[in-house]
Amino acid sequence: MWLDAILAYLHFSAIFVLFGFLVAEVVLFRGPLEPWVIRLLGRLDLWYFGSALVVLATGLARLVFGAKGAEFYLTGWAIYVKVFLFVLVALISVFPTLRFIDWRRRLEHDAQWRVPDGERAKVRRLLMVEVHIAALIPLVAVIMARGLGR
Repeated sequence: MWLDAILAYLHFSAIFVLFGFLVAEVVLFRGPLEPWVIRLLGRLDLWYFGSALVVLATGLARLVFGAKGAEFYLTGWAIYVKVFLFVLVALISVFPTLRFIDWRRRLEHDAQWRVPDGERAKVRRLLMVEVHIAALIPLVAVIMARGLGR
C-alpha cells in the first residue's frame, strides 16, 4: 500500500511539473521573444521533455507495481485514450522544440536576428493546442481510476 501511495505521489508531482514547464513556455510567448527568452525557452523545453519522461516512467511503475494491478487498467478504454493523448501532445511538441533549437542557433550566428512573426504565431498556436489536449488527460485519468469506461 505504501508503494502505491508513493508511486501516485511521484506520478502526480511529475504531472504538475510537466504542466508548469508547458505553461511557462506559453507565458513567455506573451511578451517579446528577446534573445534571453529564446535561450530560456530552449532550457524550459528540455526540462519539459525530462518531466514528460518522468510522467511516463511513474505511470508505467503505477501500472506494474500499483495496488490495482495492470489488469484493472488495461481492460478499459480509458488508458488507451490517455496514452493516445499523451503521445499526441508529445508529437505536437516536436515542432516547437525544433523551432527553439533553430532560433537559438540563428541567434548565436546573428545577434540581431529576430523570430519571424509567422513562425512565432505557429509555435504559440501549437503550444496552446498542447495545453488544451494535455488538460484532457487528467479527465480521462479520473475515468480510468474509477473503473468507468469498462
